[in-house]
Amino acid sequence: MKRLLISLLLCLSVLFITFQFYEQELFASGVRAAFLLALTSLYIHEVKTKRFYFFMFLITYCLAEIVNFTSWLYPRDFNGLDLYYFIGNSLFITAYLFLIVQVMKSINTKSLLKTYPFHIAILVVLDVFCVVIVTATTEETLVTSQYVMEFLYNSVIMVLVSVALLNYIHHDNKKAMNLLIGTIFIVFSEVIQLAYFYVVGFNFLNVICSLFFVIAFLFFYLQARLKNELNSEQYHEASLQELEA
Repeated sequence: MKRLLISLLLCLSVLFITFQFYEQELFASGVRAAFLLALTSLYIHEVKTKRFYFFMFLITYCLAEIVNFTSWLYPRDFNGLDLYYFIGNSLFITAYLFLIVQVMKSINTKSLLKTYPFHIAILVVLDVFCVVIVTATTEETLVTSQYVMEFLYNSVIMVLVSVALLNYIHHDNKKAMNLLIGTIFIVFSEVIQLAYFYVVGFNFLNVICSLFFVIAFLFFYLQARLKNELNSEQYHEASLQELEA
């Protein structure tokens, strides 16, 4: 079963990028949804210790991709309002929030705030700056409601990569590194997609965006298979607490 699902994922990845290269958006959207469904199936089948919020991240992301695929099959506006756009993006935002919660559960927030207050302050400033700059590229293209949605979407993405970075600083292990790499690739994918949609419509950008998307979810799956291991500093602290007890 494992080999079958991995083979299926490889085939779907190649198909997805190929369809994007030839600008077959309908087929690419369908294959992308199938890729997420196959990856979720692999997670369910192979990962013994399943984490609720990460599982919900995958499920919600799958639903968002299905909505996106449906929008290609049955394109229509509802009284001038693109419900597919708002429902799909709301599901993507919810999915990323589930992933943020999952990461936050493994972080000692008080310890991080105490140890790295300056680093966190810099991250907050950079997040705000990036969100404002990136979202501003859509200001002349989107109506107010869509602009607000894009601003919220980009904010959640930046929070995700910041939380993943803090998680890596906190744990400093392979699982945290895989998660950080995955979030970096998903951010690159989202930013490039934004540039493709609203700045320059070069198909090359769409292909790169698709490749980064596949790589991101590969690393998300790899981190899901691992457990958080204590780094040397955390191991030393745990040992001291045991001695004191």
